[in-house]
Amino acid sequence: MNAKNKNTEAEPNEKDGGSRVLSFGQRMRAYFFAGILVIAPISITFYLSWLFIGFVDSRVTPLLPAKYNPETYLPFGLPGLGLLMLVLALMLVGALTAGFMGRLWMRISERLLTRMPVVRNIYSAVKQIFETVLADHSSAFREAVLVEYPRRGIWAIAFITGSTKGEVQNITEEECINIFLPTTPNPTSGFLLFVPKKDLIPLSMTVEEAIKMVISGGIITPKDHRPLEQQSVSLTSAHTYEEVDILREGDRAPVLAPKGTRPGEKQNP
Repeated sequence: MNAKNKNTEAEPNEKDGGSRVLSFGQRMRAYFFAGILVIAPISITFYLSWLFIGFVDSRVTPLLPAKYNPETYLPFGLPGLGLLMLVLALMLVGALTAGFMGRLWMRISERLLTRMPVVRNIYSAVKQIFETVLADHSSAFREAVLVEYPRRGIWAIAFITGSTKGEVQNITEEECINIFLPTTPNPTSGFLLFVPKKDLIPLSMTVEEAIKMVISGGIITPKDHRPLEQQSVSLTSAHTYEEVDILREGDRAPVLAPKGTRPGEKQNP
């Protein structure tokens, strides 16, 4: 009887809350997926990095004269040589343009580019985008927000790119914000929307966490970094604009939601 009791204690009982014993096939399957979770992210990261380095090396390294190329005297290639040359070249250009002659050359080249009919539009647009994104004081893509899109009651993650200015803001009664609404799983494409500031809900997640969530299609969900007392408070509802939308669609009247009922106006206690 004692031997029977020992055998009973040795075998976990699922009804008593013990762990269920997996069969050999189930254990092998679990080990297989665990291996994928470990190897796949590392392998994909190294593979994409290798492709990027190889792409840059294939374009930049041939520009180096053969007598100055270390690969000429070595029996093997040097991965990353082209990338290193590109970084050094950009740093050198930045240092040269900081001086008087560099600024003079920039003014002359910009004058030439701005006089070309087609090139000037492309150059001015690209330059303005890079100056806005790379500026230290820029607020572009520094904050993730929640917006109702494509209709009321459906939420989407977007990124603030700046404050609405010019004609768009002048003809709009409310203060608007420029937001970029990315698509899944390719966040480089999306929509530019001008949304009233009161309709945006700031998110506590970082931009990196929001991008991961968009790319993964919601598989990766970041944690709520807010205090526990704020997590239990709802800031918006799909019924807020229900009657307002009906009036707007029927009469095309500029009916505004009651003050204090819009998502951005609700504050955490």
